[in-house]
Amino acid sequence: MDKNVSTRSTMNKALRVNLDDRKYGTIAEIGAGQEVARQFFLAGAAAGTIAKTISAYDMQFSDAIYGVQEGRRYVSKARVEAMLEKEFSLVVERVSDSRPATSRFFSYAATVSAKSFNRKNECHAWCGLRIQMYPGAEPSDIIIHVRMLDSTAEAQQDALGVIGVNLIYGAFYFFENPKQLIHSLTDNIAPGRIEIDSVMFRGPYFEDIDDRIINLHLIRSKKTHAIMFRPDGSVAVPSEMLYKKNVLTIRGSFKPVTKLNVDMIEQGYTAFRKLPSVEDSNSIVLTEISLNDPLGHDLQVPEEDLAIRIKLLNSLGYSVMVSDYTRYFSLRAYFRQYTTGQIGIVLGMINMRDIFNEDRYTGVEGGILEGFGKLFPDNTRLFVYPELRPSGELSDLSTLEIDERLKFLYRHLLDNHFIVGIETSDSSLLRIYSRQVLEQIPTGDGDWQDSLPTDIATAISSERLFGFRRAA
Repeated sequence: MDKNVSTRSTMNKALRVNLDDRKYGTIAEIGAGQEVARQFFLAGAAAGTIAKTISAYDMQFSDAIYGVQEGRRYVSKARVEAMLEKEFSLVVERVSDSRPATSRFFSYAATVSAKSFNRKNECHAWCGLRIQMYPGAEPSDIIIHVRMLDSTAEAQQDALGVIGVNLIYGAFYFFENPKQLIHSLTDNIAPGRIEIDSVMFRGPYFEDIDDRIINLHLIRSKKTHAIMFRPDGSVAVPSEMLYKKNVLTIRGSFKPVTKLNVDMIEQGYTAFRKLPSVEDSNSIVLTEISLNDPLGHDLQVPEEDLAIRIKLLNSLGYSVMVSDYTRYFSLRAYFRQYTTGQIGIVLGMINMRDIFNEDRYTGVEGGILEGFGKLFPDNTRLFVYPELRPSGELSDLSTLEIDERLKFLYRHLLDNHFIVGIETSDSSLLRIYSRQVLEQIPTGDGDWQDSLPTDIATAISSERLFGFRRAA
């Protein structure tokens, strides 16, 4: 393979596909012009690649062609899947007998909500490709969710055109290396123009791909800052998961998730439920794992290791978010993109000491004051869980030692309920430490099972997770 193949210009990628008469398919685009098709036509020799292009903008026309999806959502995964099903079936039905036996058929589809001149709308797209990985094969699908960050519709359309070419090109030339395919999706697109926060590989060639691992790679490849997983383990689009929701989150390593972690979540949610307009029906609890240490350095945790933790958290019914955010105010800003509701962050006393440590604000122009200004601008609260001192005494917000220069700031935050103390349901839980449990699992020392929810302890033993070795 050409070593420079991933850095080809968009036109060169489109031309390379066009000049290979074994690749043949259709392009269907709704909502932002025929930008992908245009790239192939501009490159030249498109008659060798494109059987048909279509843009069904009118809702009635679109519904007549692709059917009506649940909730009548036009920019959705269900709609792009319907488009792929329809268009791929047509190209195979109509031209497979007349094309060479070596042909590999494909269908590209995109449904888009681009920037509107008369309203504020979420600018995003579902883009997908159904493709034969070799002649006569059952088709495979690659579907991505894209957020467009450019300020004009024209720029957004341009970015989508490049994304589409990259997806088609990557599927043909990088399908044996899905991570390389992901890296190539933003070729020839400047940083900050788009975000890809969900990817799905399906089909006979992608059966061994773990959705959790491949989506986590979107963070590592700088395509997004966060990936979310529903309790059933499926990947969630943040805008759909968080829209108009009150959000309570707790950060941890969860290696493994302990009874202490569970109690922190439950006690935090009990306090969160007391806030105005917070109900079970309009709220979500997110367990969050950061890829970074407190100084912002990537901990280099293997994606396979993260996938295990996600699986265990999901087994307890929790939604999970993995991010590359270091500071809590960045986490709050991320949530605020999608919701105006209440935001709560559950944390321990050690985290509170970090938040009031001015050394943690290196690189923040306004220092700790800017940090707090970004953390508490609207409907955001910290729910702080107690700890045990080495002496065995309980330590909570009333005993937190604060630098003399910051005491009035601390008092202000307490008095205005930006920081709220929560209680433990069982003080013995405060003696549980994840690191200690993790050290005991491989050796079998201690009563590590007693520190974990029963289902978690059982899963670790039965699946031999975290170095577990069955006793002889």
